[in-house]
Amino acid sequence: MFAFFTETAATGAGAMSTILMFVVIIGIFYFFMIRPENKRKKEADAMRNALKVGDNITTIGGVIGDIVTIKDNSIVIETSADRVRVEFAKFAVSSNNTAEKEAAKKKAAAAAARREQKANKKK
Repeated sequence: MFAFFTETAATGAGAMSTILMFVVIIGIFYFFMIRPENKRKKEADAMRNALKVGDNITTIGGVIGDIVTIKDNSIVIETSADRVRVEFAKFAVSSNNTAEKEAAKKKAAAAAARREQKANKKK
């Protein structure tokens, strides 16, 4: 009779550790795969909602052009000096080149200011 209770307790502990392992694996998947992907989607949506006329963009197909018109779910871009206009869905925008260039300029200016401060401290 004692052997029956110890076997039942051992299987219960094994089942409990298996369930705990699955919970841990699901938690790892959430924090390392699902959560970062949702964050990237939110950032992409914010970038697409912040588009304005005159921005230079790149689409997911590699088409580069300047935004001429913005509608609710689509944009019209001018792709070349021939003034060719093409309409794309907003979700087809891959990157906002204008915003990236401005961010790079700010970063370079901040780095130059730090170098200047270091140079002034040495004097």
